[in-house]
Amino acid sequence: MESTMGIKDSRKLLIDLSKLTDGERIEMKKLGILSDNNKISESVYPALHEERPPIEKHAVSAPHIINEAYNYQKPSSFSRALRLDLGGYKVLLISGTASVNEEGKPEHIGDFKAQLWRTYLNITNLLEAEGMSWHDVVRTTNYLRDIERDYAEFNKIRTTFYQWLNLDPLPAATGIQVRLCWETLLVEIEVYAICKSN
Repeated sequence: MESTMGIKDSRKLLIDLSKLTDGERIEMKKLGILSDNNKISESVYPALHEERPPIEKHAVSAPHIINEAYNYQKPSSFSRALRLDLGGYKVLLISGTASVNEEGKPEHIGDFKAQLWRTYLNITNLLEAEGMSWHDVVRTTNYLRDIERDYAEFNKIRTTFYQWLNLDPLPAATGIQVRLCWETLLVEIEVYAICKSN
């Protein structure tokens, strides 16, 4: 049994309420999601603090090159990027981005180097969607499925790309070995960029 009460855009819940564990029920009730009769609560979580409105946030996308995460066959609930407007500056937070195309399908399965270049293409387009470039990037977090096998190639390509862009100084960075969300993905990069507002 599913309910869409309080769900934006009438999107259905992805969980089956009849299969919740006792622990899930307890915690969902504490959050106010479930009512005492185990149905989705009609009350809506407060959207704004009247005394302290949240900072302005804007979802950013580049649908001509990479799809929206919610449009995957199994929806994923995150924005490709968020722009924050902070008093004369805009900050762009780009979610972990990989070698995924505009149809939400992986590109270059098994080819680490091609996946990395496609990842850079996707990130470049997300930056451009907000009038930004790699020169506005201040930090990257780089997730590699097999850091021992792929780091040397990763660093060669990253260095080549950054030199071609004439980046100076280089963005701060962290490299982490992780098991990525899809078996086909070998690299994923998260980016933080900041620039003055126009």
